[in-house]
Amino acid sequence: MNKQLVEKLKTLPSSPGVYFHKSVDGEIIYIGKAAVLKNRVRSYFNREHKDAKTRALVKEIADTDWTTTESELDALFLESEMIKRYMPRYNILLRDDKSQIFVRINLCDAIPFVSFTRQPADDGADYYGPFYSGIAIKNALRILRKIFPYFAKNYSREADRSKLNTQLGLEPNIENGTQEYKKDLRKLISYIKGNRVAVMNEIEKEMKTAAKAQNFEMAAKLRNQLFNLKELRKQIVFSREEFLDISKDEALAGLKNLLNLPEIPRRIEAYDVSHISGTNNVASMVVATNGMADKREYRKFKLRTSGNDDYSHMREAVERRLKHLGDWGRPDLVIIDGGIGQLNAVADLLNAEEIPFIGRNKSGDHGRNARVQIVYSRNGAYKEIELGHDDHIAKLIARLDEESHRFAITYHQLLRGKAMLDQK
Repeated sequence: MNKQLVEKLKTLPSSPGVYFHKSVDGEIIYIGKAAVLKNRVRSYFNREHKDAKTRALVKEIADTDWTTTESELDALFLESEMIKRYMPRYNILLRDDKSQIFVRINLCDAIPFVSFTRQPADDGADYYGPFYSGIAIKNALRILRKIFPYFAKNYSREADRSKLNTQLGLEPNIENGTQEYKKDLRKLISYIKGNRVAVMNEIEKEMKTAAKAQNFEMAAKLRNQLFNLKELRKQIVFSREEFLDISKDEALAGLKNLLNLPEIPRRIEAYDVSHISGTNNVASMVVATNGMADKREYRKFKLRTSGNDDYSHMREAVERRLKHLGDWGRPDLVIIDGGIGQLNAVADLLNAEEIPFIGRNKSGDHGRNARVQIVYSRNGAYKEIELGHDDHIAKLIARLDEESHRFAITYHQLLRGKAMLDQK
């Protein structure tokens, strides 16, 4: 540690919060949360780390900043938002299927429920996260459920005869409709997004309105919500054994090295084409941000090019996508479904934008356990390499390929179904 950092660590507070480790250039390289900032941040420097990546991180830390929060819950939600905002490169290595977890809520359901998942789906629901400690986020939602009661599974009137959870204040009473329940869910969502002050101000305003209208039952409910939100600072959310745990999933770093990329590919786009005998031609674009499926960035194309020509179809999809570099963002790596033929069809487009690209040649097998053979350009010529099933790069590419194929097939089936209806 440099002298400036040594002195700075002496001023660390004992409150919960989020810390930002920085490199000598001021780049934020890792973001973490803490129940006690003083203890957590100092632990990086006063203990021997067995993991080589952790030692590399600590060696690179030249400065540390932090922001305090009122509670561990606030630190949990703020950490998630800050990681999404800054995308630090050491946090990237944490993003594997086993470490990340999302909160799923679909307000369009007649009676919504709150659940957790590691694999978001394009099912119309909203997903909040990712969070990097399943224990912490489940503890947080368990506490918030006492303030904003919710159903933890699909509601069934027949299975709800006991009303025990309603009596315990864990589930809402919806006998008179779901309007108030959905209003509370929106407050819960806002809190998860980190809008604690806004939620409390909203509740206080509603409480005064209810009291003025002499709706004392509602006013009392809102008063209790406000009181309990203020008491959250006393709640323990984090495990006291929680330490830095960098994932063994090295797919992104492996791609950087294999393809000689200047940086780790933070945004990867995978493309696939789907049709039957040249009809209802569609293409899909799925996106992984830091190795994680980013469903909000998915795009689908109803292709204008007719006929059974996969090369032309792929070229059209990529050409149309590149017109949106300004508003959709710029990919760090493109994965094309197919081999040398498909790559030749789009090479000039991607080379002109200096966007790296590879192909996955799997002979029609899109499963994540399929043989992973990638094609990439090296010194003006294409090179093919087959990766083992246990290879980190193979696992990532297989997941993206499976997802792009699924997304394309789903859209193709939708268009085909509409076409059949139009013929009747």
